[in-house]
Amino acid sequence: MRRPLGVLLCLGSLAALSTPIATAHAASAPLAECRVYAAKPYVTAAGRIQASAARLGCDDTALVRVRIKRAVAGADPVVKSASLRGTNGRVTVRLWCAPGVYYSVATDYRGNVSRSKAVRLACSPAATPAPNPTSTAPTPGPVPTPTATTKPTPAPTSTAPTPAPGGSTTSEEVVRLTNAERQKGGCAPLVSDPRLRSAAQGHSDDMAAKNYFSHTSPDGTDMTARIKASGFSPMRAWAENIAMGQRTPAEVVRAWMNSSGHRANIMNCAYTHLGVGVADSSRGIYWTQNFAKH
Repeated sequence: MRRPLGVLLCLGSLAALSTPIATAHAASAPLAECRVYAAKPYVTAAGRIQASAARLGCDDTALVRVRIKRAVAGADPVVKSASLRGTNGRVTVRLWCAPGVYYSVATDYRGNVSRSKAVRLACSPAATPAPNPTSTAPTPGPVPTPTATTKPTPAPTSTAPTPAPGGSTTSEEVVRLTNAERQKGGCAPLVSDPRLRSAAQGHSDDMAAKNYFSHTSPDGTDMTARIKASGFSPMRAWAENIAMGQRTPAEVVRAWMNSSGHRANIMNCAYTHLGVGVADSSRGIYWTQNFAKH
């Protein structure tokens, strides 16, 4: 009998398929009241300035608009804007880059307004510091999603993680692939944070050592306690994805993206920082992602 290969949990439930198994588990902070937030502009690999606005926790329909403004002497001009009508969602705006200081403003015309911090852009992705989306209002995490399943994973030939390209660590390759997915959806890259990485690594190590798979450890410690204990403060929003059995960073990120709960965490532009933990065991590899925002 073959052992299960890939496991991903989804908010306190476990969905089993025929062997091999692939299930999902994602957890996040509770959704707050209706808000909008503006992500700080950054330069994409294509050489464009990009920013986004999102509306979360709302139950009415509104026009969400994002404007990229350039900070200059006098009144700051709007250089590009975009809008989208809906209840909750995200709208992205892009323009060809010209060096300068930019910021974004989001509004839903229902009294909710958010302005990002200004950032100096040099029009070179390599020369531009990794952006950190900010908001003038606390930003919620995504709504927890019921159990989701992914496609069965082919039988592995090895249980060892595949090293990431270019000599980077396996955990940093997960960060890179996660940010690549976020960019496709208009979210700014997450900053790899050593405190969140410590929390995530500790949880992966604990699951591997104690042979369990859950957001809550046998002693009752949950993701909120772990992230707080790491020293990441203040915490405005936070979330966690876990998985077991996927052999490579590409496999685990693909599995998370194919699960609605995990994808919601990865594609939530509210989060600004990420830590990844990876631990191997005789039962398979345990993966943890911890997301957070100051």
